Amino acid sequence: MSNGDIFVGEIIGTAILILFGAGVCAAVTLRYSKARASGWVVIAFGWGFGVLAGAYTAAPLSGGHLNPAVTLGIAVDTGEWGKVWIYVLGQFVGAMIGAVLCYLTYFAQFQANVRKTGTTEGTADEPVPTLGIFSTIPEIRHPVANLVTEIIATVGLVLPILAFGLTEGLGESGTLVLIVSLLVVGIGLSLGGPTGYAINPTRDLGPRIVHTFLPIPNKGTSDWGYAWIPVVGPLIGGALAGLVYNLAF
Repeated sequence: MSNGDIFVGEIIGTAILILFGAGVCAAVTLRYSKARASGWVVIAFGWGFGVLAGAYTAAPLSGGHLNPAVTLGIAVDTGEWGKVWIYVLGQFVGAMIGAVLCYLTYFAQFQANVRKTGTTEGTADEPVPTLGIFSTIPEIRHPVANLVTEIIATVGLVLPILAFGLTEGLGESGTLVLIVSLLVVGIGLSLGGPTGYAINPTRDLGPRIVHTFLPIPNKGTSDWGYAWIPVVGPLIGGALAGLVYNLAF
């Protein structure tokens, strides 16, 4: 794979991932959405389908990592570091593009995120905080616990991905991407409750940056005090998964 193919593939694949993932969060969160209040199961499957679409699209160009934690885990296992920065840069750019596309898709709903004249605080017409559409927010703010959750969940993602490679023909048949997508759904359902399961540094950081600058009425905070956890946690988890795989398999 050439550097250009990797860069373009990761941009396109990650943009699709974030468009679907942030899109399902917007669909469930924003007031004037037909999918409003559909619940956590819908969000988990939306992110899984985002992985499915993004990884299948990017696979011919870059292999479809779409996640620095996955790229890091592979590098730790194989010792091949030369192209890591290209993957990560493409993923970061793609994540920001995907977040902007989500905003454009739900532009009217975001613009309607304004308290109506004459309403009072606490009514159904209060503005909806929008950060959770783009990035993760912990249910209980406990930095150590939140960091540990992200590390464990990311190991639960990257270690199986590395192990799937041991099954001959899985990647060539295209089944690997489907299995990884279902794995992401499972992580969301099982481990996503405490922090919203970033398990991907650029998935959280890129959209958080976009959220900071988007002209969303009454959008609320971008919560930069928490932003390091969904970056550092998945990176640690990806590195640990690569080490465990290298030692055990």
